[in-house]
Amino acid sequence: MSTITAVLIDDETSNLQGLQRKIEQFFPAIDILKTFQVPEEGLEFLRQTPPDLLFLDIQMPRMNGFELLTRLSNVSFEVIFVTAYNEFALKALKQSAVDYVLKPIDNDDLKYAIEKALRIIEDKAQQESKDRLLHFLTQTLEDKQKLIVPTSSGLSFVAQNEVLHLEGDEGYTRIHLKERDFLSSYSLGKFEKLLAPHFFKCHKSHIVNLNNVESFENEGYLVLTNGRRVPISKTYRKTFINLFER
Repeated sequence: MSTITAVLIDDETSNLQGLQRKIEQFFPAIDILKTFQVPEEGLEFLRQTPPDLLFLDIQMPRMNGFELLTRLSNVSFEVIFVTAYNEFALKALKQSAVDYVLKPIDNDDLKYAIEKALRIIEDKAQQESKDRLLHFLTQTLEDKQKLIVPTSSGLSFVAQNEVLHLEGDEGYTRIHLKERDFLSSYSLGKFEKLLAPHFFKCHKSHIVNLNNVESFENEGYLVLTNGRRVPISKTYRKTFINLFER
């Protein structure tokens, strides 16, 4: 795993110093970028230099931890709340925190929370690495008409002219080819950005290859060359008809 960066925000000096010592002792690989006693200063730093992990006190003067997070336009990092009050702890979890630790900080609780955060950060990094690889492959494949399809077993390279249509399936995408169908781990929205111009989104859950559309039925279906009927919503019908009136 690459270096994990962290920021600590707590209005009490003793708490900040104690937490920093524990992190440095148990997780020396974590790079603590900054510690802040003034939440406004911490907020400005987070806007400019977001870390991987934020340790955030909840009860602070002028601006509590929840208010600080709501003032950020984007929270891309993981958060471990630090609090002395159990009622705040429950609210912290509802704010999508990785975890929380109660003051005074128990070493085992802290280790558990940080290890949980590190697992989430590592999984996120792996997904980002995979996305970069897919982007690279998409840009550098000699055959630009190939579609890179992530599947449960790896990657498939599919000629776009072989695709009849794509169907959204609970966050996944079912690829309908001339000879077979298979399921991809990519969402329909991701595929929409990768497809050639002759693909047309006819429904929130369906994209068709216009080269394989045989007819349009007034009741709201496109009929493909293999006889499959694909729904076309009212939102897209006028746009579809206009494609053939040029």
